[in-house]
Amino acid sequence: MFESILCQVTEYDPEIFEPLIELAVEIAREGREGRRIGTVFTFGGHEEVLAHSRLLILDPLAGHSDAAKHLSDPNLRGTIKELAQLDGAFVVSSAGVFVSACRYLEVAGAALSVPLGLGSRHLAGAAISTITGAVAIVVSESSTVRVFCHGRLTAEIIPELWLLSRYEIQLQGPVTKENVGDLAIFTPRRGGRASGIG
Repeated sequence: MFESILCQVTEYDPEIFEPLIELAVEIAREGREGRRIGTVFTFGGHEEVLAHSRLLILDPLAGHSDAAKHLSDPNLRGTIKELAQLDGAFVVSSAGVFVSACRYLEVAGAALSVPLGLGSRHLAGAAISTITGAVAIVVSESSTVRVFCHGRLTAEIIPELWLLSRYEIQLQGPVTKENVGDLAIFTPRRGGRASGIG
């Protein structure tokens, strides 16, 4: 479903990356308890991300087995959706294990050129993807999912086509739009350049 995004981010296993994007889209689409929520998933480079972040509260994922925290565990999805209501980012290893939750990303000083109008969650995601090997998947409270890789905005996903009429694309330069079911997926056109490091 997310082939155009997977082509942009080739460092990680698509069998793990794609379900993580799907989870982010579900959170953007469903919200929680009748309200929209935002969150950040960092994917890959988890040791670097842990070194550039700190816990905001006691880690709700600490002490659980890797098998129970793996993206493929169907019981985990509901837990992650509940935890997404809390402040902070999720750290997900390249193997698909949720390593930590509720993390404050300490990324001051990263040189970024992020489109105006994106908030602190997006800035933190772009910055952590600049200074670590991680990809950041940012769920906005406006129901948009954005993917940052190497500090660049590499994809935007609108989870409901009816939202498209009130949405402004943040990707810079020529873009490719792909409709998949009710989703609209925007990625830089091959040879085009996404916004990012200045």
